[in-house]
Amino acid sequence: MAHEPGAPLRVALLGCGVVGSAVARMLVTHADDLAARAGRPLELVGVAVRRPQRPRPDVPVDPALFTDDAEGLVARADIVVEVIGGIDPARDLILRAMENGASVVSANKALLAEDGPTLYAAAAEHGVDLYYEAAVAGAIPILRPIRESLTGDHIRRVIGIVNGTTNFVLDKMDVSGAGFAETVEQAQALGYAEADPTADIEGYDAAAKAAILASLAFHTRVASGDVHREGITEVTAADIRAAADMDAVVKLLAICERVESDGVDAVSVRVHPAMIPRSHPLASVREAFNAVFVEADAAGELMFYGRGAGGEPTASAVLGDVVAVARHQVAGGRGPGESAYADLPIVDMGRAVTRYHLSLDVADRPGVLAQVAAAFAEHGVSIEAVRQQAAPEEDGRARLIVVTHRAPDAALSATVDSLAALDAVDDVAAVMRVEGA
Repeated sequence: MAHEPGAPLRVALLGCGVVGSAVARMLVTHADDLAARAGRPLELVGVAVRRPQRPRPDVPVDPALFTDDAEGLVARADIVVEVIGGIDPARDLILRAMENGASVVSANKALLAEDGPTLYAAAAEHGVDLYYEAAVAGAIPILRPIRESLTGDHIRRVIGIVNGTTNFVLDKMDVSGAGFAETVEQAQALGYAEADPTADIEGYDAAAKAAILASLAFHTRVASGDVHREGITEVTAADIRAAADMDAVVKLLAICERVESDGVDAVSVRVHPAMIPRSHPLASVREAFNAVFVEADAAGELMFYGRGAGGEPTASAVLGDVVAVARHQVAGGRGPGESAYADLPIVDMGRAVTRYHLSLDVADRPGVLAQVAAAFAEHGVSIEAVRQQAAPEEDGRARLIVVTHRAPDAALSATVDSLAALDAVDDVAAVMRVEGA
C-alpha cells in the first residue's frame, strides 16, 4: 500500500474485547516508544466492533474510531490486527486486508490451525507479512524463537503446558485434593475459565496450539484435525493421588515429536493428560501459567515460561508483532513465510510411544499377577513396576498399580482390552500416560 515517506503507518484493529482493549490502550499510551522502535508513528485508524456506540471508558480511543464496517476499515490500513477469533469472518477479513497490501498480526489460533496454509499463500501472493506470536502461550515468546532463532537447528521435540485454565484446575486438584467439578467452578469464579469451558477442558484450545507449534518446529503442515486430543474431564482426585504416590503431578500436555515410522521420519502430535515427575521443569508450572519445553540437537533443552493468557500479556505479544511488521514496511521486505518443505507424514496416536500407569481392581488370589503379566506380554508391553495397594473394604479383592516401560499406544490399548476380559480383573480403574521420565 503506497503512502508518503515518513507518514504514520495506519493500524486497523479488529475486535475490542479483553485483548483488543489492551492492544488499543498500549498503542495510545506507548505511542512514542512504538514509533521509535518501528521507525515510523503507528496511527490507530479504526476499531471494528459489533456495537460501535457502546461506551468503552477503559479504552482511551476517540469514540469516532469505532465502526461496524470491518471490510471498509481493512481496506485503508497498512497493518491489520485481528483479535476477534473464530474462523469467519476473521478469515475473509484477513484475506481482504492482504489483497489491499496490509500486513496482518493475528492471535487467532483456531484459524491458523485450521487454515494456516491459505493465509500463508495469500501473504506470499501479496508480498505482506503474517505474524501470530500471540496465538500460542500469550506473552511467552515461543513461535518466533522456533521460526527464526532455531531455524538453523534440528528440533526433535516440543512439549508444553499451553492452556492456563486446565493447568489451574489440575494444579488446584493437586494442592487441595478437591474434585474436578468444584475446581472448574473455582476457576470460573476467578475468571480463569469461561462460562462454557469446553474448548479448554476438552483440549480443543491446546490442540490448535499444538498444531501451530508442530508446523513450525517440523516444517510440515499440521492441522487441528491431525492432533490426537483428550481433555481433562475424566481426571479424578484418585488419579491426582496416584500421581502423588509416584512423586509426580498430572498436567495437560501438548506433545509434538519427530519420530521414526516405517523407517522414515514422521511427526506425532498429541494433547492429553499425563503424569510427569515433580523433578521435571514442567511440573513446577503452577496455576494459570504456561510453559513450553523444546529439545533440539544443537541447542539442547530450552524452556519458555510465563503468562499464557490475559489482556495485557497477550497484547504484549501482539504489539511485538506489530513493531516487527512495521519495521519491514519501513525498511522494505518481509519476514519469514511458511516453511513446509519437509512435508513429513503424520502418524496416528496408535504409533505414539510412551509409558503408562494403570490401576486394576483384581481378585486377591494366587495366579492373578501371572495372568495380568501374561496380558501385557501378549501385546509386547514391558512392565517396569507393580505394587499392590491396601485391599478395599470387600474381602478377597485388591488393587494393582502397574507402570510400564515405553510402548506404542496401540499395544497398550490392546492390553487394556485383554485385561478387561480377564475373569480375575473386576475393573481397569484408570489408565494414564507417563511423560518426562
